[in-house]
Amino acid sequence: MSAKPLTNLSEINNMAASKAAENDAFRTFLKHANTAEIDLQVAALNESITPTINCLDCGNCCKSLMIVVAEKEAAEVARYIGTNKNNFEDRFVEKGANGMMLLNKIPCHFLGGDNACSIYPHRFNGCREFPALHIPGFTNRLFTIFMHYDRCPIIYNVVEQLKIKIGFITI
Repeated sequence: MSAKPLTNLSEINNMAASKAAENDAFRTFLKHANTAEIDLQVAALNESITPTINCLDCGNCCKSLMIVVAEKEAAEVARYIGTNKNNFEDRFVEKGANGMMLLNKIPCHFLGGDNACSIYPHRFNGCREFPALHIPGFTNRLFTIFMHYDRCPIIYNVVEQLKIKIGFITI
């Protein structure tokens, strides 16, 4: 990637709104593309773009995502912050009728004023995986990708470069 990535969330949001029809067409295009080839392109773009973006300048994922908490994660984070699992769940988690646990606050309880995670070495799997561009099956996750397209500078820039790389648009 030669151009500096766009990282200003306001600009990304405006660009995303102006590209709504283009992105709908791109999703349709990707559904008919070779999944393995798209995964290779996305992985390469992710590897080149991610190091150019400082997530601490943004922190928008921690400010806007609902985070699933697994039982094991709840226990591990509870130990890390010096409490027991029951206290952790009472204080930080909401349980659904099916037993699914979510952090009970957005932005995340563990997000610091400097956009750093106070539990980073023990962060939840959803946090660890986001924006999940390294995971195969990109074309099977288009709803989620585009749901976060205007929220994450990494996703925005990877998608925009992917459009060019695979010839969907020309510059």
